Amino acid sequence: MPPRNSDLTRRRLLSAFAATPMLAAERRPNIVFILVDDLRWDELHCTGHPFAQSPHTDRLAREGANLRNAFAVTPLCSPSRASFLTGQYPHRHGIIDNTDRSRASHALVTWPRLLHDQGYETCFIGKWHMGVDDSPRPGFDRWVSFQGQGECVDPVLNVDGASSRVKGYITDLLTGHAVAFLKERRSKPFCLYLAHKAIHPNITQFADGSVRSLSGGGAGDFVPAERHRTLYAGMTPPRRSNYAHPPVDKPALRQNIPGIEPLGPKTLIDDEVILNRLRMAKAVDESLGRIVETLERKGVLDNTLVIVTSDHGYFYGEHYLAHERRLAYEETIRIPMLIRYPPMFKAGSRPEEFFLSVDVARLCLRRELPPAREEFLIEYFSDKVFPRIRNMGYHAVRTRTWKYIQYRDLTGADELYDLVEDPYEMKNVINDAHAPRAEMQARLAKLKEA
Repeated sequence: MPPRNSDLTRRRLLSAFAATPMLAAERRPNIVFILVDDLRWDELHCTGHPFAQSPHTDRLAREGANLRNAFAVTPLCSPSRASFLTGQYPHRHGIIDNTDRSRASHALVTWPRLLHDQGYETCFIGKWHMGVDDSPRPGFDRWVSFQGQGECVDPVLNVDGASSRVKGYITDLLTGHAVAFLKERRSKPFCLYLAHKAIHPNITQFADGSVRSLSGGGAGDFVPAERHRTLYAGMTPPRRSNYAHPPVDKPALRQNIPGIEPLGPKTLIDDEVILNRLRMAKAVDESLGRIVETLERKGVLDNTLVIVTSDHGYFYGEHYLAHERRLAYEETIRIPMLIRYPPMFKAGSRPEEFFLSVDVARLCLRRELPPAREEFLIEYFSDKVFPRIRNMGYHAVRTRTWKYIQYRDLTGADELYDLVEDPYEMKNVINDAHAPRAEMQARLAKLKEA
């Protein structure tokens, strides 16, 4: 299934969303969309973490909806970001990997761009990350970004086309720009798209997608704000049951790759890495608090659709995996999804329906939830950026009870999991005579053709 990044595809997308009926000006909500980088679905207090301090995100859950089955359709940064912005899968929007897709990303028909065409004042702040180009994209009145992955401390920011180095911590600097935009007097509805660098490692990225540490590697790559450096000191982060579980029945993970450490005890993530990630997330939660407070003071909070989510999850040693992401296991495809908008979401609700990264565009443009679905497609296109996952492109289908992963470049490596009996995906039953292999293959084939 090759990418369909063509003029025809873009025209179809534009036609589908541009046909959305305009609501009367006084009824159109403002939109604040906040995308956190690499945040797992279980790293917030409101989503079950035992000691993470996330009071402002928890407030969103109390006053809105905490979607319990939200997923990224591709667990990789650039493709996922494009899917959030376009409402399309990577095989349609064409941003299929983390290599330099700068030129293609300028041509994306995004929902903020369509809202701009419908009279919204729009602002993009933060990590674009579809290539290294930080120049303004179409459809945004205001623009604050940085090249590639950016830097945690004293970053170079491109503000409306002019770049300069700025003193400070990246999360706080981006938040300052966001609050300034929200405080402006205006007669139009507004759309703020805030894409944090946090909680991504402090690395720089080159045009070919390769990266280099800016902080020495290990726990030091996750750089918290100075005020949070000792937060959670001495605490032990929780581990899932599949932590350090050998992937004995996962042929794709058992490949011998020259120059790459085999999965095992040496590939695990230590506690300090996890604690530093949680410390970085604390600044993101404080950022949300400042944004919500600004909306309250302006008297527009209840007429603002506020969404907080993540581009994908992260491995903490499950199946001996660490920084790989990309794979179709629950730890990386599940994402948090908190939404506050009283006209649509009841306070304290916990919807169980599937909600995907591609559904955000529909929600923001039409104020509509997706039709009920019992299955969905996950896809990943191999690239050369991350050697362990090279030649491991796949399509997968997840239902409420099963997951089937079909590798495109590997023979005899497919995986099938009973998510009811085996929620941690520790037993591949692809060769079990009683498993619904044929049914799941048929479901996947149908989704791939949709």
